[in-house]
Amino acid sequence: MRLEGKTSLISGAGRNNGRAIALRFAEEGSDLILVAREDGEQLQKVADECRAFGVRALPLLADATDRGQVDDVVAKGLAEFGKIDAAVSVIGLRPHRKFLDYTYEEWLHGFAVNNHSLFHLAQAVLPSMMQNQKGSIIGLGGMSAGYALPDSALVVSSKHALHGLIKSLAREFGPYDIRVNLLNPGSIENVRKNPEWYALTGGEPTGQKDLENTPLRRKGTNVEVANAALFLASDESGYITGDRINCIGGRFMT
Repeated sequence: MRLEGKTSLISGAGRNNGRAIALRFAEEGSDLILVAREDGEQLQKVADECRAFGVRALPLLADATDRGQVDDVVAKGLAEFGKIDAAVSVIGLRPHRKFLDYTYEEWLHGFAVNNHSLFHLAQAVLPSMMQNQKGSIIGLGGMSAGYALPDSALVVSSKHALHGLIKSLAREFGPYDIRVNLLNPGSIENVRKNPEWYALTGGEPTGQKDLENTPLRRKGTNVEVANAALFLASDESGYITGDRINCIGGRFMT
């Protein structure tokens, strides 16, 4: 098993990509610190599903944009497992909106969720990773992390900033054998709880025209995103850092 003996923290583990990553990591032998902002019952179900693979799972509710709560989660995880080998930040928001319609408060909140959450998580887990001389940090971006999309200035700006943060961390902490990478999911079959984010696109982030422009002609799955995250968390990607994996069906190519 590719993560046997490791402990992974997954922020945003309650559903969709986060749940799939948690289950895939559990299947490969990782103990888990599972974090979600709300819906403790759902998070507990994910923890139970992970334990069915024979691993330990610690579900914790916390707001990833609150530094004190993030520090508390990491402290509890280290107390329970003694180390954190991989940390994955899955959370994000993606409102499609005309630029002139944003309020400054919405802009700040968007950066708090899409960028500052990884800042808090990285500062919390890096000291123990440095002590262990090993670690992998993964941030989930999206197509907006590398490309400009219409009516998405907030998402594009905050996710580009996320990519910059990841490259800077990879440079600074590479000497400790700590790898930091970006995983960009594209159009994924997710359960959407915020249809208001996509008011300009008919309630869905991806239309038929978008799929026609995707070489694979379909949406991706949570499991496909989880497989990419597994690669970045495992020793199989031991010489990859400051880089990005695009799990977007070939929609954009560079």
